[in-house]
Amino acid sequence: MDEPAVSGKTSSSSHAVSGGVLAKPGLELGIGSNLFRNSNGVVRIHGKEQLVIETNREQGVFLITLDLYDEYGGRIAHLRRNALTLNKDDRFAVEVHLEPGPSSAEGPSVRLTDLQSGGIVLAAAMTGAHKVSLLYGKLYSHRGIQVEITPNYCRIGSGTTLFGDIVESRGGPVILG
Repeated sequence: MDEPAVSGKTSSSSHAVSGGVLAKPGLELGIGSNLFRNSNGVVRIHGKEQLVIETNREQGVFLITLDLYDEYGGRIAHLRRNALTLNKDDRFAVEVHLEPGPSSAEGPSVRLTDLQSGGIVLAAAMTGAHKVSLLYGKLYSHRGIQVEITPNYCRIGSGTTLFGDIVESRGGPVILG
């Protein structure tokens, strides 16, 4: 990250809001145990927009746009607003639940699975009107560096692990790596 966050403290990111912002600034994004406040729904990994989240809980809208790369940085899939528009070798499957669950805490969710390995590539859910949690993830950046999300941390390659950080995004994107 450009401005490293200190565990348990709040830091800020002063990056400009990118064009085509799809979520209103103010989206709280949980990535593992990390909290990114007041984001615009865009996640940049190594300087490139790789994930975009669109939300409107009142209308049941929860859309994920995501580029997927292999370990060499080659683009292998593109999820565009919950639909796979590029899916090399039919490797991935997407599961979307837009209906609220039995409890008010269970909101819409999206899960992308790698059919080749059987693993979850990304699992995300709305947890509130302006809150989204990336619950689990295992994917590669456009540089071929692995990004791993668990409930406890977010690891980018072998050099950066975020856990328990709180970052103020100031209406801009979430910056990883």
